[in-house]
Amino acid sequence: MHLVEAVLFLMALVIVSNVLSHYIVAVPVSLIQVALGLGAALFFHLTINLATDWFMLLFIAPLLYYDGRHFPRRELWELRGPIIGNAIFLVFATMLVGGYLIHFLIPPLPLPASFALAAILSPTDPIAVQSLAKRTHLPSGVLHLVSGESLINDASGLIGFKYGIAATLTGTFAFGHAVQDFFYVALVGAMAGFVLIGIINLSRNWLLQQGINDVILHTILQVLTPFFIYLIVDEFMHASGVIAVVVAGLLSNTQYNRYVTALPELRIVSERTWDLIVYTLNGIIFLILGIELPVAMRDTIADHEVSTLQALGFVVLVYLGILILRTLWIYGYMLLTVRSKGNQPSWRAALLSGISGVRGAITLVGVFAVPAALANGDPFPERSLMLFIAAGVVVLSLIVAIVALPIVTRSVAPLQTRGSTIAATDDDTESDEDHTNDVRIISLSQAQMFVYQMAVRRVESERRESNQKAALDLIAEYQNLIRRLELAEDTGAAIPPLVQDELDLRKVGVQGELYALDDLWRENQIMSKSYAKARKRLKHRMDDLDSMAKRSGRPTLRMLFDRSALRLSHFWYTVASEQNRSHRFFNEKLFIEKETAKGGLKYLSKFLRQKENKAHHYNRQVIYSLIVQYRNRIASVKALNTHKSTQYEHELSRLRAIAFAAERTAIHDLMEKGYITMTMAQRLNQNVNFTENAATLTSLEEV
Repeated sequence: MHLVEAVLFLMALVIVSNVLSHYIVAVPVSLIQVALGLGAALFFHLTINLATDWFMLLFIAPLLYYDGRHFPRRELWELRGPIIGNAIFLVFATMLVGGYLIHFLIPPLPLPASFALAAILSPTDPIAVQSLAKRTHLPSGVLHLVSGESLINDASGLIGFKYGIAATLTGTFAFGHAVQDFFYVALVGAMAGFVLIGIINLSRNWLLQQGINDVILHTILQVLTPFFIYLIVDEFMHASGVIAVVVAGLLSNTQYNRYVTALPELRIVSERTWDLIVYTLNGIIFLILGIELPVAMRDTIADHEVSTLQALGFVVLVYLGILILRTLWIYGYMLLTVRSKGNQPSWRAALLSGISGVRGAITLVGVFAVPAALANGDPFPERSLMLFIAAGVVVLSLIVAIVALPIVTRSVAPLQTRGSTIAATDDDTESDEDHTNDVRIISLSQAQMFVYQMAVRRVESERRESNQKAALDLIAEYQNLIRRLELAEDTGAAIPPLVQDELDLRKVGVQGELYALDDLWRENQIMSKSYAKARKRLKHRMDDLDSMAKRSGRPTLRMLFDRSALRLSHFWYTVASEQNRSHRFFNEKLFIEKETAKGGLKYLSKFLRQKENKAHHYNRQVIYSLIVQYRNRIASVKALNTHKSTQYEHELSRLRAIAFAAERTAIHDLMEKGYITMTMAQRLNQNVNFTENAATLTSLEEV
């Protein structure tokens, strides 16, 4: 398959995997991507020729730079000693202990190669560690320790792997030279990253001083930064490009960088751009892992000297050995530090830290860098078995995290890995932690919900007969945003109370529409054909609501099809010619639409006024949303008979501007009253700016 076709195919699989992850919530998206990649290799015979150099440049450099940009620098500095100890000494301890274990299990595999394999199995995925904070009350010190370690141990793991492979190839290992070379690679890499990012930041500031403040230009420069730094450090300085991009990422968005605050849009655009890049790169990495699994395992499965069952046993034993060592190491750290603060170390927290060490991209790229032959031309000993063990440990670590974490934490929240979630900024992390004991501080989603509600109130106050359609359309947009936030917070029950209230009230509304339709038929205001079609459609809607109640609120395929057909019919109404609009059948359908909407709204209002239904305390947001939808249906029918598209667009733009102003006022009020922090206010304002810019671009394109 050609390169372009392969890239497009992989990106399509990334999209499919993330769609599937919304339905298979118990399985992390990374494991779904591995399965899809395996399927692509088996059924489509897709193969990818991995070259370590370009793989490191195109995938590892930007991902590590991204992780560095979002790591809380204050915690990194406060825990610099333990983090460096874990990132270096734990990796080398894993390299030694794991190496001897692997060599004991597989004597034909040379000891240096065993050390190399253990070293490349050491690095962990930092986002998996961050998601652990949402699943259990892990001590903050341990959480930041493991997070910082996972950020930096990529470099030490790769360096250990490099020297293990080099010793296997040459047959000699000079300890003094290795130590000297290690310090050169690490220190020069760190200093080079520091200097280069400083030069880049100064260059950006100079561009701003020259009046070159194009947001797209600065975003492209920021995206190219990790590639530029990695190439210079790795190719020309022969130091660690990995450490260089991590250091550059940590220093890229400091408060002293003028370009960050000089362009308010830059942070928004750059963050969304990075989200897109990480989303795509991380997905492709795990797809490649799945694609390469047959390559990694085929020779071992076909090998008669080592049975497949025996090879799987090696995978389990190696993973358990690394897990036990990691758990003991974290418990030892807690024993030395946590007890000094008057607390007791926790085996449960240490075990959680060990299980959360999910292996991923670095292990993948390293293991495929094992050469096929030694320096004398002989085949590299047990290379296929090394690939099998490494690939097996990556998959097993994901599976164990899926199964064990919910059991230990008693939580069903899905495990997240790099690229499956949008990481919070370092400032966000610090702010949330600084104010956890302030009872007045509300969550970001609660603040966002309040901001949207204030915008709805402001638009509602501006609603007049002349702008009815524009106002109701804008309110409906906000209602959808509020509903998403409420559903995101309501994850306890099989079917959230919000969804249950919505289904119940929608059924009441549809029943009211049926009554109104029957009245129209009895009064001979509509034709029998129109009556039959409308009644069948409403009955289908009632059945679909019953089906959704049985499916925990998820729509059926028929509902999705009916929604698409309804949108298509509304589009046809909008673009219908004058001749069609004068047709009796066309006008009768509009008449039925308007009268049934009125009937549903009237019956719903009557239902809610009844004493027993008032006592039920239906969700007020759901009630208001349904009322807006019915009003919008009525206004849409009226708007079809007018020619005010220009006036509609003008009113919609005017009301959007009023709504954005209301959002900013609400954010300011929340901050002034102490309900949100300065960081949260900045993030909320960034969302408003981003939405406003998007709306402005859309309106300009339509002009």
